[in-house]
This record gives sequence, structure tokens and C-alpha cells, in this order.
Amino acid sequence: QVQLVESGGGLVQPGGSLRLSCAASGSISGINVMGWYRQAPRKLRELVASITTGGITNYADTVKGRFTISRDNAKASVTLEMNSLKPEDTAEYNCYAELDTGWYLGQGTQVTVSS
Repeated sequence: QVQLVESGGGLVQPGGSLRLSCAASGSISGINVMGWYRQAPRKLRELVASITTGGITNYADTVKGRFTISRDNAKASVTLEMNSLKPEDTAEYNCYAELDTGWYLGQGTQVTVSS
């Protein structure tokens, strides 16, 4: 079992920045990939970014060049730096962790980009 707790969401103006953090606890030694999904109202959940234990990253085309994902394997934490935020980035952001034995999703943190 893995528990994920996100923090750092909030309200920001277009063009602004936010940092999301996620801390994992429990069976963290089995975590392979960590990352972030998001879901806006009336839209499908979208993979935003992911990072492997070895540091290989993957980004959705919609956030490339604006978002940066990083990870601290020792602390089992992952961070998403979001810059140049747009109204269309408004969504609930959920941290996830992928293990050989399962897949876990955090409760989520709301990000709202609005003037």
C-alpha cells in the first residue's frame, strides 16, 4: 500500500507560477514511476507529466516547455513546477505512483488559473 499526499494548489493569475508537491508513504521502495494527472470539469483525465526512478521524464504536449517534473527518490516525493499558467490548466491535479504490484492515485489538489 502507498499513500500519496499532494500540496501546493491554489488560485493564480494567467502567466503565473505554482509548485505542486507530493509525498508518498507506505511501501515506497517499490515505486517505479511517479507523476501527475489532471482532470478539468467535463473533460477526461489527462497525464500531465511522469518521471521514472532513473529520472526519465515525459510530458503532455500541452505543458511541454512550461512544466517541469522532478523527484527525490530518497524522500519518495515528486514536484511539479508550473510556469506560464493558462486558464486551460485549471483542473484537479492528482499525484500518482506506479509499482510492480499496483497503481495509486492521491486525493488531488485544485489548481485554478483565472484573473
